[in-house]
Amino acid sequence: MTLVLALVLVPLLTGLILFCLRAEWPRRMVVVTVTAAVCVGSVALACLPAPMVLGELPVSRHAINEGMLAIEALMGLYILWVGVRSKHWLIVLLMLAQGAVMGWFEWMAKGDVPAGQPLLVDKFSMVMALINGIVGGGICLYALGYMKEYHTVAHRDVPDRRPFFFLLLFVFMGAMFGLVFSDDLPWLFFFWEITTLCSFLLIGYTQTPEARKNALRALVMNLSGGVTFAVAILLIYRNPGNSTHDLGLQNLIKSDHAMALLPAALLCFAGITKAAQYPFSSWLLGAMVAPTPVSALLHSSTMVKAGVFLVLRLAPVISGTTVGLMVALVGGVTFLIGSLQAITTSEAKRVLAYSTVANLGLVVMCGGIGTSEAVWAGVLLIIFHAVAKCLLFLCVGVVEHKLHSRNIEDMSGLVLFMPKVAVMMLIGMSGMSLAPFGMLMSKWAALKAVVDVYPLLSAFIIFGSAATLFFWVKWMGKLVETVRPQDRVVKEISLEESVALYVLSLATFLACLLFPFVSTRFIEPYLAGVYPEPGQVNTIMGHGNTIIMVAMMVVVMLFPLSFLSRGRGVKVVDPYLGGANIEGRTGFAASGGAVESVVMRNYYLGGVLNEMWLTRVAVAGSAVLLAVMIIWAIVKIL
Repeated sequence: MTLVLALVLVPLLTGLILFCLRAEWPRRMVVVTVTAAVCVGSVALACLPAPMVLGELPVSRHAINEGMLAIEALMGLYILWVGVRSKHWLIVLLMLAQGAVMGWFEWMAKGDVPAGQPLLVDKFSMVMALINGIVGGGICLYALGYMKEYHTVAHRDVPDRRPFFFLLLFVFMGAMFGLVFSDDLPWLFFFWEITTLCSFLLIGYTQTPEARKNALRALVMNLSGGVTFAVAILLIYRNPGNSTHDLGLQNLIKSDHAMALLPAALLCFAGITKAAQYPFSSWLLGAMVAPTPVSALLHSSTMVKAGVFLVLRLAPVISGTTVGLMVALVGGVTFLIGSLQAITTSEAKRVLAYSTVANLGLVVMCGGIGTSEAVWAGVLLIIFHAVAKCLLFLCVGVVEHKLHSRNIEDMSGLVLFMPKVAVMMLIGMSGMSLAPFGMLMSKWAALKAVVDVYPLLSAFIIFGSAATLFFWVKWMGKLVETVRPQDRVVKEISLEESVALYVLSLATFLACLLFPFVSTRFIEPYLAGVYPEPGQVNTIMGHGNTIIMVAMMVVVMLFPLSFLSRGRGVKVVDPYLGGANIEGRTGFAASGGAVESVVMRNYYLGGVLNEMWLTRVAVAGSAVLLAVMIIWAIVKIL
């Protein structure tokens, strides 16, 4: 219990301390110390047996509930003020609706402490805690060097509010720990809403009109999920079969299947909004206006992972139902359309954002399928996506500071002038797309799970994966392309950035290499406790396949590592242009004697794929699917 509470409370208290610190060195010492402690604590927790029986709370549960209620009221009043100040009346309406539902619940409960354990530490929550501690901690460490350069070099016009920035980062981290450890739904809702408010403030950090607009959009979409979450809590409390008023998530999973479907559908709706699935993906794309640590935090380790975490938790309830099928279809549509949209843009962060939306769609699809094999694949997808995508976001942030551009075309020949960053980007992209890295193997497992239950849905995975490979490979080719000599950047990355990027690069490699151990140690025991018949997931990686995978990992890793020497004494020769070279290395004589420059550019298929048209199709289709899901769940209990 002490370790669990420390992981929740220490980041929250650290955020308050950092808010009071204005000097650089004390802030650096506090961030480094607490980040290291959180990482060690997460690993220590993962070494303990699970599911874990926690002892008594140091404070009465009733007092904690009252404290949470007071904080929720303050957050609600602040959000109402934001809505009124910005004249965004939908925010006001959603906040009033959410407050009315939770007020009704509190009036009916009248301060009663519901039955059940408020906190639960099982193997799945341990995995999420490791992601939050290691990946989230790496982002906090990276932010030290990045935000200093952000304000002193790259964006001098943006007010320097780093104490407030680090307050939000660490509060976000503590709230995420609370979210993954909470089994009591009101407690989970409390931490859920903290992440909503923190994301709004982080996205609007620069206070530009564009940042404010995107922050308000994120707030609207996440508040809509908050309303359905609150309604689900009220329905569970009023359920006639719930005589003890047990509001535990585990109790919902084990309760009567028919009565649990509507609350589960509403909670899945909340998870889909938080995971930025269509029709709610635009809030995550808009989050790119924030500094890179915010993008990495929202896209990889915390915010969106909370959504897919909840959907996978509910997988046993919705498996084999129309609700599950609708959730799977929303995930499938998001995966396919998001992957196609990533092809159409040359902006690096936008590609990463669409890739995030798409890969989370695949996780949601696994949750909708709901079988043990699908959940196994979904948990692995979360792990691999978290480390590889965070690495890529942070690398792109460094490149943006040095090149003053996010355009992939401007990254041509990055291995010549920023070889370290280029190699780490290649590792991240390999982890997202190449065999035997984990993302591809998890997609294969997801494909097998889908074929076993809904074979027609496999088309989403097949075509979406083809699009995914296309946009990753063309970006990788741009990084290693060498048309002309380039001067190497003297100082690629700061010390804090180096530590974070090296750790994430190593984590990407180890996650892929050691995933059979992760499966045996964490995922399979979790599935055995949730499913009466956990299936045959333990046979996916046999001894022979493991040896083959290790050999492939060694061979594949030679590809990015071979480019480390490209910036040291490597001679770039003239490209062969059929004898037409003129004016040095970059010019040639075209037909009619016209002088042209050598230009290499990727395909973006603008004449075939239209980003806006794809968005409209995905939004309309997924909105219909979600409406069918809710209506069917209502009809089922009538």
